[in-house]
Amino acid sequence: MASNQVRASHILIKHEGSRRKSSWKDPEGRIISNTTRDAAVSQLKSFRDDIISGKSKFKDVASRFSDCSSAKRGGDLGPFGRGQMQKPFEVATYALEVGDISDIIDTDSGAHIILRTG
Repeated sequence: MASNQVRASHILIKHEGSRRKSSWKDPEGRIISNTTRDAAVSQLKSFRDDIISGKSKFKDVASRFSDCSSAKRGGDLGPFGRGQMQKPFEVATYALEVGDISDIIDTDSGAHIILRTG
């Protein structure tokens, strides 16, 4: 990993405002089209609480619930540099310390929580 790169995992919950309303677990987009942003956020807040309290592991939650194809890697996006991710996602990741989990981050893809891993 280059010195100017970070590494992160995330959990994405898509909703009715997402740019692409389909995912590996909802190919037709039926659930996503009927999910409000508020519902996506409350789901993520609950996941975040469970992860922080130690009740759940980030990678397990990502594998089961994330709408991103990175779910099959436990949410791992690998290393990336500035300009490679949507701006709010990049800003949030760079602001985190390694091992920290973000609050809810909104992008055109949907709502996320991000775990900085490197």
